[in-house]
Amino acid sequence: MPEMVVPGPVNEERSIREAVCIHTRKIFDSCKDKDCIEDLRVYPTRGSQEVLDRAMSVKAGCAELLYSYIDVEPVCFNRGFYTVDVRYFYRITADAFIGTARPVEVTGLAVFDKRVILFGSEGSAKVFASAGSDCGRDPQQLPRTNAPIAVVEAVDPLILGMKLMDVCECRHCDCGNTEIPNAVASCFPEELVTGGDTHRLFVTLGQFSIIRLERDTQLLMPVYDYCMPEKECPCDGCGCQEDPCELFRKIKFPVGEFFPPNSTPCKGNSYQEARSCGCC
Repeated sequence: MPEMVVPGPVNEERSIREAVCIHTRKIFDSCKDKDCIEDLRVYPTRGSQEVLDRAMSVKAGCAELLYSYIDVEPVCFNRGFYTVDVRYFYRITADAFIGTARPVEVTGLAVFDKRVILFGSEGSAKVFASAGSDCGRDPQQLPRTNAPIAVVEAVDPLILGMKLMDVCECRHCDCGNTEIPNAVASCFPEELVTGGDTHRLFVTLGQFSIIRLERDTQLLMPVYDYCMPEKECPCDGCGCQEDPCELFRKIKFPVGEFFPPNSTPCKGNSYQEARSCGCC
């Protein structure tokens, strides 16, 4: 009996069983970027703004990527190319210091706009599908345009710097941001303050991202066999009858907990090291 083919690198000696046509998304163009976003204004909650107005200094906390809005539009002067506009919404936390008392945690929203131009090819066919809606009028997904689909992959940014400024010291372009989606605003316990403040909070972020344009297409792929899982489902919950002592024997001895290292290097050369070493 021939050896079963599993997902992964394929040996040249194994023959292809058949060729099949599959429907999938093909990546036409993509890019990666490291954005250093300087002096991005933070729109704090109502309670946080009251604390910031009395604060003398702030200390950076963490930044969390809440949502990214994506818009794709064709480039008129260059056929097949599209602009991808991305708006990132961040939740920023910081510690505000008032006199000699303990710091108070403040939180707010920061917004960053980014635009890239990528190749997405052309297509004029209208796309229909038979999958309908469970309630209301059956639109059959209605014909949609043949524009490419933009996909944005991003991680939580690193806080590179933070400062507190008086309103009179702020630049003229620091206008209030009133276009805050309800889904983003609901991530905060209070309403966000966009004006009428005494102190304003600014943050500098480091953002890693990958942006790509994809299109639905049909590809001819070699098939070796059906993909059948070989791993058995592990037991979980009260029905697991495995010996607890046997499970304990599989756990490695935590040597590091008994013998701490002589030093804790923190070079911050990688994203994980930077997040764990306080750059956040």
